[in-house]
Amino acid sequence: MRIVHVNTSDINGGAAIAAHRLHKSFLKRNMNSKMLVLEKSSDEKRIVKAKNNNFEKHVFSKVRTLFKKAILSKYQNRKDIIFSPAKFGLDITKNKVIQEADVIHLHWVVGGYLSLSSLDKLFSLNKKIVWTLHDMWAFTGGCHYSGTCDKFTNNCGNCPILNSNKENDLSRKIFEKKSKIYNDKALNIITCSQWLGECAKESKLLKNKNVNVIPNVLDKNIFKHIGQNIARDILNLDKEKKYILFGAMNSTSDPRKGWDYLKKSLQKIDEKYSDLKNEVELLVFGSSYSEDVEKLPFNVKFLGRFSDEIALSLIYNSADLFAAPSLEDNLPNTVLESLHCGTPVAAFDIGGMPDMIEHKNNGYLAELKNPTDLAEGILWSLNNLDKVEINEKYFNKDRIINDILDIYES
Repeated sequence: MRIVHVNTSDINGGAAIAAHRLHKSFLKRNMNSKMLVLEKSSDEKRIVKAKNNNFEKHVFSKVRTLFKKAILSKYQNRKDIIFSPAKFGLDITKNKVIQEADVIHLHWVVGGYLSLSSLDKLFSLNKKIVWTLHDMWAFTGGCHYSGTCDKFTNNCGNCPILNSNKENDLSRKIFEKKSKIYNDKALNIITCSQWLGECAKESKLLKNKNVNVIPNVLDKNIFKHIGQNIARDILNLDKEKKYILFGAMNSTSDPRKGWDYLKKSLQKIDEKYSDLKNEVELLVFGSSYSEDVEKLPFNVKFLGRFSDEIALSLIYNSADLFAAPSLEDNLPNTVLESLHCGTPVAAFDIGGMPDMIEHKNNGYLAELKNPTDLAEGILWSLNNLDKVEINEKYFNKDRIINDILDIYES
């Protein structure tokens, strides 16, 4: 069986990491797996760039950016939230990797990689199509997370993210085009969390498709508990401190990641327990320095960006708690990684968090956008949880791979 994973990037971003880990898991089983990507950062030979000419790729990048700006320019008051029209993209149907594939496994394919027309051509190849959703885009009118809007269950239009006052706006046009493309196609949908699975089943676009909930895979030989003191020795961290870890792509600049709520929570902790200043420090990875740190009551160490998984495992092992204050999220890799390293997680009770976090067992699930409850969760976890575990039955790597292979072979 020849499998090709299609993702915009090979290792940059949560969806890319999840797709890459699945691809590597297949290779370890001696399966014929490849990745076809727009942006390649690794040097792995079984990862193929959709465009090999650097000049052509540069021009393509400029053109797609201009196209997107032009399309969205009429919505001057739109919210600063990612919205993908997918009007411009590559036709990858003639690519040798696609032509030879028995199974085409889509992951995160927007950001200028595949357009809706590209998807239509791909679906028309009459090959087995499996699509892992890492957010809501596949069944909305262009947004990746809909917030409180549930128009995807019926028909998008008058989009709150575009701040549109017209029913027949861009979101409606995208929604209707997706409906035509999906209508008679045998799509096999995978969602990483129960929450996203329910959303997909309730959506007008995917409710009649085959929707399966299968979490992401993780290498437990890398992300495992090795002992806090060992990790701190290697990272040169103080063994007497309490470290709260926070990290994600653009962790302090993306509002969806909840940095503002984490700040408020830490401020509330300081107001109530000012003596903790000398005991608690914040570790941040995945982000450049932010001026916001000057407003925090606790010392902060910025660790920078990491792509090396062994280094990431050390960071999780060194911390006493991982804070994941996302306001919307599917099944973030960071939470999975932390729990596999034995480090508890405090998070808002949203999205796929309840799939991983068992309240007051391996972490704390706080009320959404309630910094007081999140502060209580951070303190409770620091005082009551040491080494924790994740549900090994649900997140068993072999079971996950076998479930995906069952979909391929069905």
